[in-house]
Amino acid sequence: MEIRILAPTGALGAGFRRESLERGVAMLPHVIACDAGSTDSGPYHLGSGVPKLSREAVTRDLRLLLKARDTLGVPLIIGSCGTSGRDAGVDLVAGIARDIATQEGLSFRLALIYADQDPAYLTKRYEQGRIRPLDPAPPIDRDTLTDSHVVGMMGVEPIQQALREGADVVLAGRASDTALFAALPHAMGADPGLTWHAAKTIECGAACAIPPSADGLFVHLREDCFDVEPLDPAARLTPHSVAAHTLYENANPYLITEPSGVLDTTDATYTALDERRVRVAGARYRPSDAYTIKLEGSRLVGYQTIAVGGIRDRVVIEQLPTLLPMAQGYFRAKISDIFDGGVDPDDIDIDYRLYGQHAVLGPLDPARDRTAHELGVLITITAPTQALAHAVATFVAHSSSHLPIPQYEGLASTVAFPFSPPETDRGPVYRFTLNHVVVPSTPYEMFRAVHHEVKP
Repeated sequence: MEIRILAPTGALGAGFRRESLERGVAMLPHVIACDAGSTDSGPYHLGSGVPKLSREAVTRDLRLLLKARDTLGVPLIIGSCGTSGRDAGVDLVAGIARDIATQEGLSFRLALIYADQDPAYLTKRYEQGRIRPLDPAPPIDRDTLTDSHVVGMMGVEPIQQALREGADVVLAGRASDTALFAALPHAMGADPGLTWHAAKTIECGAACAIPPSADGLFVHLREDCFDVEPLDPAARLTPHSVAAHTLYENANPYLITEPSGVLDTTDATYTALDERRVRVAGARYRPSDAYTIKLEGSRLVGYQTIAVGGIRDRVVIEQLPTLLPMAQGYFRAKISDIFDGGVDPDDIDIDYRLYGQHAVLGPLDPARDRTAHELGVLITITAPTQALAHAVATFVAHSSSHLPIPQYEGLASTVAFPFSPPETDRGPVYRFTLNHVVVPSTPYEMFRAVHHEVKP
């Protein structure tokens, strides 16, 4: 038995070469699958419901994939629609799919699988002790489950059910990236270890190719191995590049946890078939005693205004460890004074991030003590309202450009701002609130499926 899987790109809307897709279609896959979301871009997309990639970019990719699916007559599976996998993201992509069907004269049976979670259901499971923290996880209470927008990350089972019920196109909410590629082979009886390992290998498209790109991979899944190759003839895979991808987004490079179990690649082998293709074998899949669904939650925490500047004065840079704490104290007092006690300084966060001096790694930076000759300054003000954040930012930016330097007499300019005015409103800010799993009674109870007949 051979099962062929086409992974056209790492994210719907990220793009791929038309020629690569045509090459993949010519290889007659049994399924086309594609991820459309991630938490990599932060909590904003889950909290707001706004996708990361543009409607135009998603439409371009989806149009080509729907036409390819129509040519082949095989399922098309897309998960984590709208970046976050919220219900709104599923409906957005479904609307695009219907528009394309009308424009291109396509017909298909469409399944929408929703992943938004009912706070009442989550509260019940929490009270039953069936919501468990992952490591690391923030503390939660009942309010966390009701104040956050929460999605569950589905496994293969809801997708397989949609396929059993006749879906040609599956648009799913938040889903395990690998589940999208494993669902059909798993249902067809393929070896679980090889299936999940192949899915892990191709979940990001050609990200594990040399060079990495927004393009596709193709898998030939067999009884004792799978072969994987890039769809772009100019790209190649090596045993090292394929093996390295098991570390991506995983704490352990050998053990990858899924809702139903753990993929163990400890004994996996990677063999170059030629300069472009790699054969993989040896992985095992260990079912878990308890089926778990990962929860992701995001909550609004305020509004932000930022100012970006630069410092290129050795004397000023040397004084910053003293100046910035002094400035923080000054701004707290100024907030109380300007707003006449009507604003609590504790409700305002004023943060300086100095790029060129451990801004990225903080105290873990191995070059923390290295002298910098030039710094980029990111000033971030977070407040309960946008108007308040902007008001505070105006005097923070102004005062930051004239911090008192003991070595200089008179007024000194300490920060240069490239924009006028320097303040930029960022809008609402969100924070992840959950890194937990829930133990459902079945793999299906947390997800709702709706089927439609789509015609031109």
